Amino acid sequence: MVNELKYAARQRGEDVIDFGMGNPDQSTPQHIIDKLCEAAKDGRNHRYSLSRGINGLRRAVCAFYQRRFDVDLDPSSEAIVTIGSKEGLSHLALAITEPGMNVVVPSPTYPIHEYSFIIAGADILRVPIHRDRDFFEDLQNAVADCWPTPKVLLVNFPSNPTAQVVDLEFYQKVVEFAREHKMWVISDIAYSEICFDDYKAPSILQVPGAKDLAVEFYSLSKTYNMPGWRVGFAVGNQTLIHALTRIKSYLDYGMFQPIQIAATVALNGPQDCVDDIVAMYKSRRDVLCDGLAAAGWSIERPKASMFAWAEIPEEFKKMGSLEFSKLLIKEAQVAVSPGVGFGRYGDDHVRIALIENEHRTRQAIRSIKRFLHAGGDTQAD
Repeated sequence: MVNELKYAARQRGEDVIDFGMGNPDQSTPQHIIDKLCEAAKDGRNHRYSLSRGINGLRRAVCAFYQRRFDVDLDPSSEAIVTIGSKEGLSHLALAITEPGMNVVVPSPTYPIHEYSFIIAGADILRVPIHRDRDFFEDLQNAVADCWPTPKVLLVNFPSNPTAQVVDLEFYQKVVEFAREHKMWVISDIAYSEICFDDYKAPSILQVPGAKDLAVEFYSLSKTYNMPGWRVGFAVGNQTLIHALTRIKSYLDYGMFQPIQIAATVALNGPQDCVDDIVAMYKSRRDVLCDGLAAAGWSIERPKASMFAWAEIPEEFKKMGSLEFSKLLIKEAQVAVSPGVGFGRYGDDHVRIALIENEHRTRQAIRSIKRFLHAGGDTQAD
């Protein structure tokens, strides 16, 4: 609905500043593009590829995990390349789900975390995750009241949409809980490299014994500005990797091989481009949060991801996130994502993606400031 309103406003000639979809606005680093072009000129790379990813890319994935997390992985049995993390999550859900199986998902969460399992025939057990709640107490209560016992627990940190972060102790508790209840764990760390203020996101696979029950998904989309390339991977538990490998062997032939070759260069090559990308998002975060605070809308400053999870101002909260988002487009020409789109526990927030440059962000802040200062009259209209 918000996208339709945004499109209609732009058709009317209005300049809508779009903080909605988490779609990076910068180009992929040049050395990665150059390798793609070089590989695409070799006709041998135009044939069917391997659905689980070429050997060089799987080795690069494992080398990345060793460098970044000090986790050793076998590229032949503990790593698989996916066509973006969404495809991998969805196919894994199809591979391991039985009709009526219960799956635990934090809420609010990125929609594919729920819908991959819903499409596969599972029932979803939503556990609220909020800085003022004890996640493990809520998790314990939810599982205790559920029959049959859930088979899968999904976690996503740094979180989309909430930008929440965790430490390694959190994952230690997750592994202990999953082992006690005989559950698989699926971790999504797509934003693990987009971290600020000396925070470094951990991996669940750093926990001793985690590979006995956990698999982790990662995406190159945000780290290297490669969203349209659709490059992701999963690593960890051999049984889950094998299940995903098996179903992918029936359903796809993998990515265009030049893309895989270029992705190998991204992981193995110079990483200063990642530092530049992180610095850009940090600067945008600071402009957004400082500007909104000055405008009268104080929001939590995220420690990671490319999103700010903004609690709706008190005077607008009763209308809910969808109506508030519609009002922002109408009155301020600014588009955000309604929190309810990520689950009902998100309806008192909106997600703001850091995808506009600083000039456009300041322009949006000025419009939001005028909107907020006219809040009473706007709501009455």
